[in-house]
Amino acid sequence: MRGEQIVLAPDSFKGSLSSPQVCRIAAGAWKKVLPGDEVLAFPLADGGEGTVEALVEATGGCFKTAEVRGPLGEKVEAVWGVLGDGKTAVIEMAAASGLYLLPPEKRDPLHTSTYGTGQLIREALEEGCRRVLIGIGGSATNDGGAGMAQALGIKLQDAEGNLLPEGGRHLSRLQTIDASGLFPAAAEAEFMVACDVDNPLCGPYGASAVYGPQKGASPEGVQELEEALQHFARVVKRELGTDVAEMPGAGAAGGLGAGLVAFLGAELRRGTPLVIGYSGLEEVLAAKGTALVITGEGEINAQSARGKVPCGVAALARKYGVPVVALVGSVGEGVEAVYECGIEAVVDVIPRPMALDEAMGCSEELLARSAETLARLSRLFRKAGQSVGSYRGL
Repeated sequence: MRGEQIVLAPDSFKGSLSSPQVCRIAAGAWKKVLPGDEVLAFPLADGGEGTVEALVEATGGCFKTAEVRGPLGEKVEAVWGVLGDGKTAVIEMAAASGLYLLPPEKRDPLHTSTYGTGQLIREALEEGCRRVLIGIGGSATNDGGAGMAQALGIKLQDAEGNLLPEGGRHLSRLQTIDASGLFPAAAEAEFMVACDVDNPLCGPYGASAVYGPQKGASPEGVQELEEALQHFARVVKRELGTDVAEMPGAGAAGGLGAGLVAFLGAELRRGTPLVIGYSGLEEVLAAKGTALVITGEGEINAQSARGKVPCGVAALARKYGVPVVALVGSVGEGVEAVYECGIEAVVDVIPRPMALDEAMGCSEELLARSAETLARLSRLFRKAGQSVGSYRGL
């Protein structure tokens, strides 16, 4: 039986399996049934959790570890990566400034800081990287990226010339920004930010109002943070000439999106296309040798059609006429929207009713079984004289 080229391009099954794990499990199950097939793996992410691991694995890069300051100044070991080109760094801000680093009782966006994220950026620059990809999901902060800027040598001062303490509430005292001490390599580097939300910095859909409560802010705290960010935006516009208040995505990660643009000249990009672009997936699909793409995520639902990995993959595969199937942990409301993106079929890996903890406990077995079933269907089509890639009714 003639072998075919199969591409795996999933997101992680969050809380259960990373995207590289999904690829390894699915590839192993597929090859059990169709050992003559070429199975290519492109582990993906949307700019949030798993972005570093996905891109390092996809490009043959390497992982690095740095000791930096956590959201409240505690020491944390943060993992970042260098891509296979040896010149591009990939960082998840959550590794240094993430909400998961703090127990619920210590979460307080009035005081948390992105200083550790700035330290990670500096680590990457000191390693010689001059292109830096930064995923900014999962933050514990609401400081507009002020801590990040301070870690890179930018002085944020009050009316008396005193340096501002870290934390979002202190932005209300900002009067001057002195960027003369910016770490020199930062001025030579290109920064791209993987951002999967379009919230502005301020207002009812801004960083404080939408995400502040999730990070531990009281209603009074939300108002204080909102006023502080409004003031921060005015000073940034006056001092740096950049208007970040209404910029789509500026409110991501408690305003880190705004800070990266204002202080480092970063470009905000949608996370999924950015990660896909660096993965090498398009080059493989463009070569016209792929019969089927298998994508997936933990839960597929209506939100998946708004820029999540499976629909990003499907849009790219549609461009080159390659069918896409999604293997998922569960199916949520509005899943029908993903079919409009180009996904031909959704396969839930759960074979029977089971509790979430049970399903997560045997996620590898469930995924392998479902991937093997897809391979058996592919083998059936081929016995009938059809490539799975020519079939549109999985």
